Amino acid sequence: MSREITISVFKFDPRDKASKPEFVDYKMQEDPGMSLFIALNKIRETLDDDLSFDFVCRAGICGSCAMIVNGKPTLACKTLTSQFKDGHIKLMPMPSFELIKDLSVNTGKWMDGMSKRVESWIHSSKEMDYTKLEDKVEPDVAQEVFELDRCIECGICVAGCGTKAVNENFVGAVGLNRVARFQIDPNDERTDADFYELVGDDDGIFGCMSLMGCEDNCPKDLPLQNRIAYMRNKLIQVGKQK
Repeated sequence: MSREITISVFKFDPRDKASKPEFVDYKMQEDPGMSLFIALNKIRETLDDDLSFDFVCRAGICGSCAMIVNGKPTLACKTLTSQFKDGHIKLMPMPSFELIKDLSVNTGKWMDGMSKRVESWIHSSKEMDYTKLEDKVEPDVAQEVFELDRCIECGICVAGCGTKAVNENFVGAVGLNRVARFQIDPNDERTDADFYELVGDDDGIFGCMSLMGCEDNCPKDLPLQNRIAYMRNKLIQVGKQK
């Protein structure tokens, strides 16, 4: 049977001097199989056409619809309203990112800065010859790289990170995951010493407090803690040599 649910949404436009941060309650009838993505679109179509939030794929692939749901960072498209037994759902924008409006934040700007900071590209002295086949990579190594490449850069690991909450310069699990991905890629010629120069400080690998907020909330179930712990151990050895 259909029930009435209440969705309380944070609304604020930082570009509008007249706008004040507030929560607005929207009541609606819950449809079978309704996701928060569907509910938000219904709100915008029938109750408030000024509501802002982000979405693209609706399938948990793009990461655009990440937000704080009842205090937990998650994807709106993969979250069913039926999960909330009391029918009350509170939505907020993710912290640590620039607020655009309401539930919309600029993850792209932060991710771009992070990518440049950890030099997120293959470093190789080889000349690329597109007329030849690529160098072969062992299947198990390729699988390791692919596993870390599944990150959709939704920002949920950043929003759920206790370290990031107290250190705004922390590169976050997504940044450390990116370093780990290139660290195991045989096409990248950088050494552990090179990676140490990128993230071997309290804003990088040694700042992580291992609170597990990243792995606990990651919608793609990436092995973040294992990779971070492995990388920390390797970079500690580099630090001892300095």
